[in-house]
Amino acid sequence: MAGKRVLVTGSGTGIGRGIALEFARQGADVVLHYAHSDKGARSAVAEIRALGRRSEAFAANFDRVDEAVGLGEKAISFLGGIDCLINNSGITLNKPFDEVTPEQFDLLYHVNVRAHFFLTQRVARDMLTHGGGSVCNLTSIHGISGAPEHSVYAGTKGAIIAQTRTMAVELAHKGIRVNAIAPGWIAVENHAKAVPGYSDDETARVAAEKIPVGRVGTPADIAGLAVFLCSPEADFIIGQTIVADGGTASLMSLISDFRNRSQNSFGKGYVPGV
Repeated sequence: MAGKRVLVTGSGTGIGRGIALEFARQGADVVLHYAHSDKGARSAVAEIRALGRRSEAFAANFDRVDEAVGLGEKAISFLGGIDCLINNSGITLNKPFDEVTPEQFDLLYHVNVRAHFFLTQRVARDMLTHGGGSVCNLTSIHGISGAPEHSVYAGTKGAIIAQTRTMAVELAHKGIRVNAIAPGWIAVENHAKAVPGYSDDETARVAAEKIPVGRVGTPADIAGLAVFLCSPEADFIIGQTIVADGGTASLMSLISDFRNRSQNSFGKGYVPGV
């Protein structure tokens, strides 16, 4: 990533901040984005500059397309162009399907899908002027698995997966690679705000029981993958959504305990050795 120019959206906290810092550690110059508080983004900028890399943070409200596109233009101006775009910014909502309002629906699709679409469009036009680049979209396992009260959020994440495939096949021959990452349960600041009685100890206990790898994920688990997908080593990976969830989506929910051998005997009587 030495000398690469990177824009990471939603990078004031959590996964986005971790991705921005990892790109800088690998030699990239990085523009960060935040929607509201600039505290986390500004502290990340300071860390990146301490590494000897160029960095700045810009605000943009992704409910407005003009601000999303404007973010791209500011980043291009500051960096002199963009080689890697990480579309991480997003908001979530849990609410029963029959209680969702049109305003809530529109907000999630505006921020999670529409803003990324038109930001990517603007950045891709810049990439085409200097030989191409890479786009990495952050989706979620909500886009491939069902969870109660997440119909709107899951819909936006499924849309990102579909857009990733289509953008990829349209842009690959022009030198722009597009892929996505679908994280599972990643411990970020928002969980402490949204989950009543949240604690690290309880999170670790639940993760040990529910996630095959036995732990909750961290931003570092996603950051390294994002860097890889934007690197020359991933040059033949096009339009893919890489699931990084500790095995969550691979586990069939009907299986009650994946640690102990099943006492069932499916195949008995007609499969040899059962």
